[in-house]
Amino acid sequence: MKPTKHVAVLIETSLAYGRGLLSGVSRFHQEHGTWSIYFQPRDLGAPLSHWFSSWQGDGILARVTDRKIAQTLIATGIPFIDLGGGSKDLGIPKFGPNNQRVSVMAFEHLHEHGLRHFAYCGEPTGNNIYDEVRKCMFREISQKNECDCHVFKARRRKQDAYDWDVEQQQLIDWLRSLPKPVGVMACHDDRGQQILDACRRDNILVPDEIAVIGVDNDVYFSGLSIPSLTSVDINSPSIGYEASSLLDGVMRGEKNFDQDNFFKPAGVVARQSTDVVACEDQEIAAAIRFVAQHACHRITVEDLAQHVALSRTLLNRRFKLIVGRTPKAEIVRVQLEHAKRLLLNTDLPVSVVGDRVGFSESNFITVFRRSVGQTPRAFRVRHGRLFGNGWEKEG
Repeated sequence: MKPTKHVAVLIETSLAYGRGLLSGVSRFHQEHGTWSIYFQPRDLGAPLSHWFSSWQGDGILARVTDRKIAQTLIATGIPFIDLGGGSKDLGIPKFGPNNQRVSVMAFEHLHEHGLRHFAYCGEPTGNNIYDEVRKCMFREISQKNECDCHVFKARRRKQDAYDWDVEQQQLIDWLRSLPKPVGVMACHDDRGQQILDACRRDNILVPDEIAVIGVDNDVYFSGLSIPSLTSVDINSPSIGYEASSLLDGVMRGEKNFDQDNFFKPAGVVARQSTDVVACEDQEIAAAIRFVAQHACHRITVEDLAQHVALSRTLLNRRFKLIVGRTPKAEIVRVQLEHAKRLLLNTDLPVSVVGDRVGFSESNFITVFRRSVGQTPRAFRVRHGRLFGNGWEKEG
C-alpha cells in the first residue's frame, strides 16, 4: 500500500478553468486515493492561507499569477507544479493549455464562416498570463491568411476604482470602429460576455455584424450572454488530471518534472454568437447554411447542388473559391465536428456516434482517423470526459 502524501491544492474555485482543473484533480484522487489534500475555496490571485507558513507537505498544485507567491512556493523546496504561469522565468517548467492552438482553433472557426475581418479583445497587459500568447498567435494567423486583425487596447485599472459602465463604453467605442462583419476573439469567456453585453447596449447585431468567440467554455457565462457565447473548450479537467499524475510520480521519485507540458484544446463549442455566414455569393451562402443544418442527414453534393439550383461543377468551383474546400470536404468537416462533440459530451458508443452524424461504423472510424489522426475511441480517452457511469479509461 502506497504511503499517504500531503498535497496543497491552491486552485481558484471562482473561474471555470480553475473548477475544471479541480475536477481533474478530483478524478485522480478518486482513482488513486493516496493523498491527504489541503484545500480551501479561493479566488485567482488570493494570498496564501495562514496555515501555509508552517505546513510540512509533500507536493503543491497551484494556479498562481503572482510572481512573489510563486517564489515563496519554490523556496519551500517542495515539489511544485505551477498551473497559472506565475513562475515564468523562475526555472519551473510550464504546465497548461497550448494557447497557440487555442487561437488557431478560434480563428479557423470564425474564418470558416466566411469572415475576413478579425479582432482580438484581451485584458490590460500583465493581467492574464496567457493573454499575450493568444493575442500574438491570433494576429499572426490572421495576417498569414491575408486578413486584418484589430486589437483592443485595454487600459490597466485599479480594482477599487473599477467602473463597469466606463469599461463597457470603451468597448462600445472600439466595436463601433471595427469593419463589419468582423470575428472577435475574446481572451476568455468573461471578456466574451462583456463584449456581447456591449453589443447589446449599442444595438450592434450579433452575429451578423460581430461574431464573438471566447475561451474556457464556461457554461455559466454562456447562459448570461444573449446570444449564447461560442467558446474554445480547453479541456481543463484533463490538464488537472495529468498535473496530479505527474506530481504524484515526482513525489514518489518515479518521474521528473523537467520539461514544458502543453495540452491541445478539445475543440470549439459552437453557439449562437458565431452562427453567421459572411458571404456575398448568395448561392454559396445558402449552400454553407444547408450543410451546417443537414450534413449529418447523409446528404450528398448532388442534394446540395439541387438545393441551391447550381450544377455540381459550378457549385464545386465557386464553393472552393470562397470557402477554400470542396462541398464534400465541408460536409465531412461538419460531420466530424459534431462527432467530436458527441464523443466528448456523451457516453454514446462509437457506432452510435457514427450513425448519428451520417456514417456507417467502419467508414466513420476510417474517416475520423484520417482526419483527426486517431480513432474515435482514442480521441475520447485522450480528452478524458466524465460520463454518467464514470470516466472512460483506456484498456
